[in-house]
Parts: sequence; structure tokens; C-alpha cells
Amino acid sequence: MKPAISLAAIPGRRRQTLDVAVEIERRGFAGLYCPSFGDGLGLCEALALVTRSIAFGTSIVNLYTRHPQEFAKTACLIHELAPGRFRFGIGVSHAPVNAHYGVKTGKPTDDVRRFVSDLRKAAQGNGDLPPVVLATLRAPMVRLAAEIAEGAVWANAARSHMGASLAHLSAEQRSAEGFFVGNMIPACVSQDRAAAAAVMRKTLRSYAALPNYQNYWIEAGYEEEMRAVQRAIAAHDAEGVARAMSDRWLGEVTLFGSAAEVREGFEAWVAAGVKTPILVPSSTSGGQMKAIEELLAAFA
Repeated sequence: MKPAISLAAIPGRRRQTLDVAVEIERRGFAGLYCPSFGDGLGLCEALALVTRSIAFGTSIVNLYTRHPQEFAKTACLIHELAPGRFRFGIGVSHAPVNAHYGVKTGKPTDDVRRFVSDLRKAAQGNGDLPPVVLATLRAPMVRLAAEIAEGAVWANAARSHMGASLAHLSAEQRSAEGFFVGNMIPACVSQDRAAAAAVMRKTLRSYAALPNYQNYWIEAGYEEEMRAVQRAIAAHDAEGVARAMSDRWLGEVTLFGSAAEVREGFEAWVAAGVKTPILVPSSTSGGQMKAIEELLAAFA
């Protein structure tokens, strides 16, 4: 078994991104999941045409950025082009992103419930919808995914807390192939473990500043780290934020180190109940393409 890989279409490298996707498929990886930056949904349309067997999906699109009718048209189109392979991951994103868009949001679970209902109504006349996967973090959204969706996907979850999170799904959902359970895990393959850890801390710095993530990680058992993060943010101490990210916390939220250590960590995530770990590639010596090259070598 191999992990899935998070893949973004970077301006100027979009054709190269599709070539890399074909290679990832050829190497037998579990899937390709596309974040919202770089137009993840548009990239999924392209993946439907250039790949033949690999599973893929959005992880995730921000549900506030388009009308449900427009999302339904595109999701149905991709599902028809790649039947059985596409999963439509949706979520409420984060407050700073929505503020940038000038979006007014309500209670997240209410907004998601309304969106999914509207999406399914809008699909009528446009074809069949693909499975809908909800971005989850804490218990209320996990329970909502169990109720109205065909899957749940976390991002930056703590492995030590996955058992408690997955308990909100039914036993059948936790085991059935048809219900998606994924987690996006920052990953960096490097023999220089300290350098890889530094990359992971930089990757997670913006997430650590978000109250919803702080509350999740406190719930997961990392209150000391999150209180230290909060104090550092209040003091405008960026280096203090990095120092607050303990090795203990980092080891539960990310994968970094040698190829063997990253493979071992991936297997631990599967053992924790995550059916599809989605590795989000970073590198100590390059950008996304270099990081993907290192992941391909690690799982060769």
C-alpha cells in the first residue's frame, strides 16, 4: 500500500503537474487530492482526462466561493468523465481566507448542511454527483459527515487523537471501502532530520495561528504547546511560535526524516484508522516538484 499525494497546479507548471500526476498513477499511489489554491477543482477536471485508474478529488474546495448550482455542474461533469474515481471534498475553509473574499459565514455545521442539500438539489438535470467528502476536524463536523456525506477528511490531525475522532463514525463507516477516511499530513523526506523538522514547523506556522486548530490540538492533548503558541503570537514573536511546536507534537501531526521513517509513519497512520493518508509534500531543498520526487523515491 502507498499513500495518496496532495497535488497543486502552480502557475507556469500546470502542464508539468499533469505529467507528474500520470507518473504518480503509474507508480501505484493511492490517490491525488487537490487543495483549493491553484484551482483544485479545475485541476481535477484535467486529471479526469489524463489519468485512467487513480482515485482523485478536491481536498478541499471552499464552499463559499461558488454557488452550489455551479459546483454541482462541475462535480457532475468530472464524475461522468471519471466514474468511480472522483471525490468532491468540501469545507468552510478558515476565517482569514473568508475575510479576504469578503464572505459572511454562519455556524459551520449549518452552512455545510445547507450547502450539501442545495448541491444535491442542483445536481438534478446535470447528472450524478460524486461522493461528497466533508472537511472535518472536531467532533461536530465529524458527526455531520457521518450523517450526510460519503466521507471525512482531516488536515493536520494528531495521530494520537484519531481514535477519539473516528469514534464519531459508525463501525461500518470506519471499515467500509465506500466511506472515505483521509487525512492531509505534511511530509518531508530528508536525511537531515533537523532541517526537515524546521520545514514542518514553517509549514504549520499559519495553522497554529488559527483558533479552531489551537482548540483542536488542545483537545488532542497538546495544551502546553498551544498556550505557548498563543503567548508567542500575542508577543508578535514568530520564532517563539516555532519553539512552541514541540518535537512530541510535530511527530504526531507531520511525517519527516529519512525515507524509512516517513514510510514507518505512514504505516502508523493506517494503523490508526486513516484509510487514505494524503501526504502533503515539502522539501528541504526545493519546491513541490522536488518534494514529490523525494516522496516517489521513498515509496519506490
